[in-house]
Amino acid sequence: MIPDGHRLSWVRVLVALGVVGVLVVAVLGADRWRAELTALRGDDVSSTFSGYVDVTATPTYAFESPESDATKDVVLSFVVADPEEPCTPTWGGFHDLDEAAAELDLDRRVALLRERGGDATVSFGGLVNDELATSCKDPAKLLAAYRAVVERYDLDTVDLDVEDDDLADHEASARRSTALAALQAERAKADRPLDVWLTLPAATAGLTEDGLTVVRDTLAAGVDLTGVNAMTMNYGGSRESGETMPEATERTLDAVHDQLGDAFDAAGVKPVGGVWKHVGMTPMAGQNDVRSDVVTLDDARELATLADDLGVGRVSLWSLNRDRACGVNYPDTHVVSDACSGVAQDGETFAEVLAAGAGSGDDRAPATTEPTPEPTATTKAPSDDELVDDPETSPYRIWNEEAAYPEGTKVVWHRQVYEAKWWTSGDLPDDPVATAEQTPWQLLGPVLPGDRPAPKQTLPAGTYPEWSRTGVYRQGARVLVDGVPYRAKWWTEADHPEVSESNPDASPWVPLTAEEIRKVLD
Repeated sequence: MIPDGHRLSWVRVLVALGVVGVLVVAVLGADRWRAELTALRGDDVSSTFSGYVDVTATPTYAFESPESDATKDVVLSFVVADPEEPCTPTWGGFHDLDEAAAELDLDRRVALLRERGGDATVSFGGLVNDELATSCKDPAKLLAAYRAVVERYDLDTVDLDVEDDDLADHEASARRSTALAALQAERAKADRPLDVWLTLPAATAGLTEDGLTVVRDTLAAGVDLTGVNAMTMNYGGSRESGETMPEATERTLDAVHDQLGDAFDAAGVKPVGGVWKHVGMTPMAGQNDVRSDVVTLDDARELATLADDLGVGRVSLWSLNRDRACGVNYPDTHVVSDACSGVAQDGETFAEVLAAGAGSGDDRAPATTEPTPEPTATTKAPSDDELVDDPETSPYRIWNEEAAYPEGTKVVWHRQVYEAKWWTSGDLPDDPVATAEQTPWQLLGPVLPGDRPAPKQTLPAGTYPEWSRTGVYRQGARVLVDGVPYRAKWWTEADHPEVSESNPDASPWVPLTAEEIRKVLD
């Protein structure tokens, strides 16, 4: 959060006054904020590779367990407006931020990725659903929504993927730009600069006119624009006869470079490192949405060389979810899948190939398939005190070697959260194993600051009889223990219902589910 002493900064006041007024005055202060951010950021304009991950797609992509250096940095997509509450950020319109933490373990997985040396960016928008600025018409609430996501995931970079109807909404563009400028100003005052990338559709002639409007609005509002990431995919009719996908991409990037250079000049901005460092490219692995557009691994190698030769600032990929061959059981590889590429890969990945183009000269770190190195002697190992599990701050019960855990059960052990992949008892969650198949536990990530045990759901006294040690209960019987409702799985006598918490498989009792409790209350 911004310090109390800065709560009445001129940017926050202007946001409250409305979009138009802020846009006018934001231009007057643009050089000031850009100068502050440039000083904080320094001259770091090195190129990067980060693949997109569709967070809500199934099967789930385990970005928190990068298979190589090429996949350790990710762009998590997409945060969009809630269909019912337009100023509430959600993942894909399905989960708000709290629900994503509970149902997707997203907070924990991001923390685990960072523990393993990676990092995450968040992308707002995308082709489906509404980007926040399109639906949220209240400037203050829009700023709060962006801020909530940045603070929730402790972000240094955000990506605005503006497409389709969002792209043509110029009022939304103005709102978005104003909110981003205000957010950057807040972060600058907290010595936490925020990079902002725009990801926009492009063809061989470059950005569309609507796309250029988004760029110009962003600069006019005073946003320190890190760069424009061109979606180098789905060319269709804009490709010339016989032109390859890499050749079409080169024409596209040349056009975007010139357009962005003109936009910077018009805004009076001198791009650090030159315009190319502020241009990005994102091809789509394998079969594109346009049937005639296919990117093979050989094409990807040419694209990596092109990115290196041009010195672009960012290389990405749509998407890491798709970066694998479809297999013999996929019926038609010309139909785009969100889980495979549709082309032969022979064990190679697009991420590994493209990551080689993310840089120039000595600045580029070669991609490697080596796993994340084990801690060295110079790495401080956690102390015994740091491994002690506290029931008061553990979101799930602490692992017990005497208990049995059915598939899907979550436990805490040594300040980490694990989920049982199958029924298990006595298997140490962090027991060293050579392969993932040798352990019944899946590491989800660390216990997070602010974690607390999930509160037990209760029912009013009298809803069911209180459990009695002398009672005899048949299958289906329901009882209360301190207001917590339980259901008997089979005939039982003298078995305390709370035993189900430590040994759910053997206990004759099971707590009522949230849905069962809701039906009772209804």
